[in-house]
Amino acid sequence: MNEHVLQISVFVGVSLAIALVTYLHCRGKGHRAANQTKEYFLAGGGLAWYFVAGSITLTNLSTDQLVGMNGNQMALLALWEFSAVVGLIILAKVFLPVYYKYKCTTTTELLERRYQDKNIRAVISMMFFLGSALIFCPAVIYSGALFMQSMFNVDIPLMYIASVFAAVGAMYAIFGGLRAVAVSDTYSGVLLLGMAIIIVLLALAAIDYDFSGIPAERLTLIGDNDSPIPWHTLLTGMIFIQMFYWGTNQVITQRAMAAPSIKEAQKGVYAAAIIRLIIVPAIIVVPGIISYKLYGDIGDTAYGRIVGDVLPAWLSGVFAAAMAAAVLTTYNSNLNSATALYVCDVHESYINKSPNVPVLGAWVTLGLTAVSLMLVPIYAQADSIINLLQQLYGLLSMPILSIFIVGLAFKNVNANAGIFAVLFGVLLYGAMSFEFSPMHAPFDLHYIHLMFITLISSVSVALLINRVVFKQRASFSWANSSIEANA
Repeated sequence: MNEHVLQISVFVGVSLAIALVTYLHCRGKGHRAANQTKEYFLAGGGLAWYFVAGSITLTNLSTDQLVGMNGNQMALLALWEFSAVVGLIILAKVFLPVYYKYKCTTTTELLERRYQDKNIRAVISMMFFLGSALIFCPAVIYSGALFMQSMFNVDIPLMYIASVFAAVGAMYAIFGGLRAVAVSDTYSGVLLLGMAIIIVLLALAAIDYDFSGIPAERLTLIGDNDSPIPWHTLLTGMIFIQMFYWGTNQVITQRAMAAPSIKEAQKGVYAAAIIRLIIVPAIIVVPGIISYKLYGDIGDTAYGRIVGDVLPAWLSGVFAAAMAAAVLTTYNSNLNSATALYVCDVHESYINKSPNVPVLGAWVTLGLTAVSLMLVPIYAQADSIINLLQQLYGLLSMPILSIFIVGLAFKNVNANAGIFAVLFGVLLYGAMSFEFSPMHAPFDLHYIHLMFITLISSVSVALLINRVVFKQRASFSWANSSIEANA
């Protein structure tokens, strides 16, 4: 009992400290901003590179990563992180110059500029919006609640813990906007990365740095055809998945678009890439592999259990606070970004050009929060949360990326051809990837290969419909070709 009191006391104390530091940093900033939308969703364009790096890192790195990837209990999952470095470089060199050229608030604003049509912007925004509402938000609070439940070994129902995360995350998003989200991300990120490294070292010490007895397939970085990441998927869909996630996903790119200049933004993205390369791979696979040796194949409970076993009580309270902060920052980042997409791309375009952004944003955030909580029980039934997330998001990722690629690479493409191709891609991927479909897994291809097929097919359909139906000939014209090197 005393141990639990100590853990909870430290947990509450550290959590309050992060909230206080965030409040002190953000106090009085942006309250009288002339542009409410830019202040609320882009922190007034004032994020320094270290806040960009910290927010990008912790927005991505949460319990769905630490719990889900360690839950696979094999080294192979590190390939997601190594390939993510490529995705971040593509963001810095390819996408950011275009976003800054067009002064975008949302990634989808680029589509309106390139296709000269606001409808395509709204359609893709709603797809992103639904992805956050139905996939990422519920998955994050579910995995966070599961971690806390297994780490503290408590009998509190999962939904109670998830409800607390949802409520606190919504308050951050509603009252602080992106500025508070990014600042809390960074302070929490330093704490989380430090604690995660300590977990790796303590876990290694727990097995005396001896990996004997662990099956070779748990330690290899070369996956066979039956593994979660077969080696040949690195040659097809993997890089495009990363290009989509880091380059077009509003949740990530919003941070990079909130810097005062493109150079400051790129500096932050490169810093995030270095963290991703040097630190993240070890913390998302090593504890899981060691837990396999200690406990056997225990799935998504692996990380919480090994953390609870290797950390002393007072330190586990610190780590729980860091993990809670990671859950909250990823969750409120998704809320803030989804709200930005609705407000900027739908509401201001079709309903009211000058809404009260904080009030409207609050109502949208509350709606998203309610939907997230209702979906938690569904995610609780998943065998592997990270594999489920990747497969589900494939419905949106490659179709959406196809329309960005067409928009960036070509001019004179009808927006309706693009919208049709996106919807075609969603249906095609769904037909190929879900078991109830008669087209399920053609030629027994891995879902990452299916994502690559979906991308190529969607791009081809957009250009074909544009030529055949709309009688327009697309011309190659790369979007940032006119941007100066020092832009």
